[in-house]
Amino acid sequence: MEIDLPEKRYYSIGELAKAFQVNASLLRFWEKEFDILKPKKNAKGNRMFTPEDLANLKIIYHLVKEKGFTLEGAKDYLKNSKTKPLDRIEIIEKLEQIKTRLINLKNEL
Repeated sequence: MEIDLPEKRYYSIGELAKAFQVNASLLRFWEKEFDILKPKKNAKGNRMFTPEDLANLKIIYHLVKEKGFTLEGAKDYLKNSKTKPLDRIEIIEKLEQIKTRLINLKNEL
Protein backbone atom coordinates (compact mmCIF):
# COMPACT_ATOMS: atom_id res chain seq x y z
CA MET A 1 0.00 0.00 0.00
CA GLU A 2 1.32 3.40 -1.01
CA ILE A 3 1.02 6.02 1.70
CA ASP A 4 1.46 9.59 0.45
CA LEU A 5 2.61 11.55 3.48
CA PRO A 6 5.31 14.21 3.69
CA GLU A 7 8.37 13.55 5.83
CA LYS A 8 7.54 14.99 9.27
CA ARG A 9 8.51 14.43 12.88
CA TYR A 10 4.92 13.91 13.97
CA TYR A 11 1.66 13.02 12.26
CA SER A 12 -1.81 13.65 13.63
CA ILE A 13 -4.31 10.83 13.89
CA GLY A 14 -6.45 12.55 11.26
CA GLU A 15 -3.61 12.63 8.74
CA LEU A 16 -2.92 8.94 9.24
CA ALA A 17 -6.58 7.98 9.13
CA LYS A 18 -6.94 9.79 5.82
CA ALA A 19 -3.74 8.25 4.42
CA PHE A 20 -4.80 4.71 5.37
CA GLN A 21 -8.45 5.40 4.42
CA VAL A 22 -9.74 4.21 7.80
CA ASN A 23 -11.53 5.90 10.69
CA ALA A 24 -9.51 7.54 13.46
CA SER A 25 -11.38 5.32 15.90
CA LEU A 26 -9.81 2.25 14.27
CA LEU A 27 -6.33 3.70 14.81
CA ARG A 28 -7.17 4.39 18.47
CA PHE A 29 -8.44 0.81 18.79
CA TRP A 30 -5.26 -0.59 17.24
CA GLU A 31 -3.25 1.55 19.65
CA LYS A 32 -4.94 -0.26 22.56
CA GLU A 33 -4.57 -3.70 20.97
CA PHE A 34 -0.97 -3.58 19.70
CA ASP A 35 1.96 -2.88 22.01
CA ILE A 36 4.16 -1.65 19.17
CA LEU A 37 1.98 1.46 18.71
CA LYS A 38 2.86 4.11 21.25
CA PRO A 39 2.05 7.59 19.95
CA LYS A 40 3.03 10.56 22.07
CA LYS A 41 0.36 12.91 23.34
CA ASN A 42 0.69 16.69 23.42
CA ALA A 43 -0.56 18.98 26.18
CA LYS A 44 -4.11 18.84 24.78
CA GLY A 45 -4.03 15.04 24.72
CA ASN A 46 -3.90 14.77 20.92
CA ARG A 47 -2.01 11.75 19.62
CA MET A 48 1.17 12.57 17.71
CA PHE A 49 2.49 9.62 15.72
CA THR A 50 6.21 9.39 14.89
CA PRO A 51 7.62 7.94 11.65
CA GLU A 52 8.31 4.74 13.63
CA ASP A 53 4.63 4.59 14.59
CA LEU A 54 3.77 5.11 10.93
CA ALA A 55 5.93 2.13 9.97
CA ASN A 56 4.27 0.03 12.67
CA LEU A 57 0.84 1.09 11.40
CA LYS A 58 1.83 -0.02 7.91
CA ILE A 59 2.71 -3.44 9.32
CA ILE A 60 -0.56 -3.75 11.23
CA TYR A 61 -2.59 -2.51 8.26
CA HIS A 62 -0.86 -4.99 5.96
CA LEU A 63 -1.50 -7.93 8.28
CA VAL A 64 -5.09 -7.10 9.23
CA LYS A 65 -6.53 -5.44 6.14
CA GLU A 66 -4.49 -6.87 3.26
CA LYS A 67 -3.59 -10.34 4.53
CA GLY A 68 -6.83 -10.88 6.46
CA PHE A 69 -5.30 -11.74 9.84
CA THR A 70 -7.45 -11.55 12.94
CA LEU A 71 -6.19 -9.19 15.64
CA GLU A 72 -5.00 -12.13 17.74
CA GLY A 73 -3.36 -13.70 14.70
CA ALA A 74 -1.57 -10.45 13.87
CA LYS A 75 -0.36 -10.12 17.47
CA ASP A 76 0.95 -13.69 17.45
CA TYR A 77 2.58 -13.15 14.08
CA LEU A 78 4.37 -10.01 15.28
CA LYS A 79 5.44 -11.71 18.49
CA ASN A 80 6.73 -14.91 16.87
CA SER A 81 8.20 -13.60 13.61
CA LYS A 82 11.90 -14.26 13.19
CA THR A 83 12.61 -11.19 11.05
CA LYS A 84 11.90 -7.65 12.08
CA PRO A 85 8.51 -6.44 10.87
CA LEU A 86 10.04 -3.16 9.62
CA ASP A 87 12.38 -5.11 7.34
CA ARG A 88 9.42 -6.99 5.92
CA ILE A 89 7.54 -3.77 5.15
CA GLU A 90 10.57 -2.26 3.44
CA ILE A 91 10.88 -5.36 1.27
CA ILE A 92 7.19 -5.23 0.39
CA GLU A 93 7.42 -1.55 -0.54
CA LYS A 94 10.46 -2.17 -2.76
CA LEU A 95 8.69 -5.06 -4.48
CA GLU A 96 5.64 -2.86 -5.10
CA GLN A 97 7.89 -0.20 -6.65
CA ILE A 98 9.51 -2.80 -8.89
CA LYS A 99 6.08 -4.11 -9.90
CA THR A 100 4.96 -0.58 -10.81
CA ARG A 101 8.09 -0.02 -12.90
CA LEU A 102 7.61 -3.33 -14.72
CA ILE A 103 3.96 -2.53 -15.46
CA ASN A 104 4.98 0.87 -16.81
CA LEU A 105 7.63 -0.75 -19.02
CA LYS A 106 5.09 -3.28 -20.30
CA ASN A 107 2.64 -0.50 -21.15
CA GLU A 108 5.33 1.41 -23.04
CA LEU A 109 6.02 -1.59 -25.25
